[in-house]
Amino acid sequence: MVKAFSALLFCLFPFVVIAQSTTTITDTANAPVDTVAQKDLIDVARSIFKIKPRKITALEKKKVYFSILPISSSDGRSGGKALFTSTSLAVYLGDPQTTNLSSFIFTPYFNLKGRYGLPIRSNIWLDNNQWNIVGDTRYLIYPQYTWGLGGNRPESDRFLVNYQYLRFYQTVLKRIKPYFYAGIGYNLDYYTDIEADGANNLRDFTKYNYGTATGQDVLASGATLNLLYDTRKNSINPLPGAYANVVYRINGRMLGSHNNWQSLYIDLRKYVSLNNSGPKSVLAFWSYYWTSLTPGTPYLNLPSLGWEPYQRSGRGFVQNRYRGQRLAYFETEYRRDITRNGLLGFVLFANVNSVTEATSHNFVYWHPAGGTGLRFKFNKKSGTNIALDYGASKNYNAIYLNLGETF
Repeated sequence: MVKAFSALLFCLFPFVVIAQSTTTITDTANAPVDTVAQKDLIDVARSIFKIKPRKITALEKKKVYFSILPISSSDGRSGGKALFTSTSLAVYLGDPQTTNLSSFIFTPYFNLKGRYGLPIRSNIWLDNNQWNIVGDTRYLIYPQYTWGLGGNRPESDRFLVNYQYLRFYQTVLKRIKPYFYAGIGYNLDYYTDIEADGANNLRDFTKYNYGTATGQDVLASGATLNLLYDTRKNSINPLPGAYANVVYRINGRMLGSHNNWQSLYIDLRKYVSLNNSGPKSVLAFWSYYWTSLTPGTPYLNLPSLGWEPYQRSGRGFVQNRYRGQRLAYFETEYRRDITRNGLLGFVLFANVNSVTEATSHNFVYWHPAGGTGLRFKFNKKSGTNIALDYGASKNYNAIYLNLGETF
């Protein structure tokens, strides 16, 4: 219990930072200001191909920003080659002075190991930030290795599971007071055609009884209660500010779920500017605590590294490497512009994670990783970066390519 309590405190460290710096996070005027004109890859392309931008009149305000990145790269989540296109749409749905930038991200992909995905994420802010609507819809064909439960399974002790996956998450939040929201949502996870690649089956390998039967589809359907505190103006590339999200999920047979079970997810982030003028220099913190609260949680719904809502955690690990009844995660990243015009930047990051053991239910093993990366300003208006990262941990390393910051 002492180790579990210590792990929880470690995971919630950014929350302490948030509480101690309220003035900074609610004052967007403290964001770094630089008099040097900003530049992005669109500007570079225009200068190369001699394209003159359309002039915008003083009365005209552009509210929509579009970015697309078609590319072939290594898939840091699976360890193979992948082809994907990441499309980002950023739009103001109200007065830009009082309304956050809404974002829509569509990232279809496939790799050479039979994995396909059609994920769509949305984060919508209505006029004056009165309402926030968050969506996550995915259809995946997802063969993936699993290492069972706990944090001490050797790298070679893995099991390939093939399945198709449909996710439909929708949350509606109402502003209670500035930066603070409360709301409800609906979460659906549907796993079909679950097959084991080999003579053994998933239940024998994991010694876990829920959602592991051979040939069984798994349906998890539940309502969510949500609390949100968000002072970030732009979630694509957060400036100094803070973010806290609590999601309590209740799954029941009345909603079509195969089992009754509950879970809790706490996500905390803090962004600290290290200078008030000149090139961007930001220290970012991220932690989350994810726990199954009751028996009956299907195996594929248990907390697992890289399967949190945004699927961005665990750079330096293969996705799904650690799974348990509870998961604690902490990451910090230093972000710095290399050029004063913001075109090129770099990051340094480190993270650590732990899952509880299957028998003791305690946090015992902590797994660190770290790395570095480059940032290329793709769209200065929306703040969209191309993020190229290299992460490494014991026995694994990978290259990650994203449109937008990791967190």
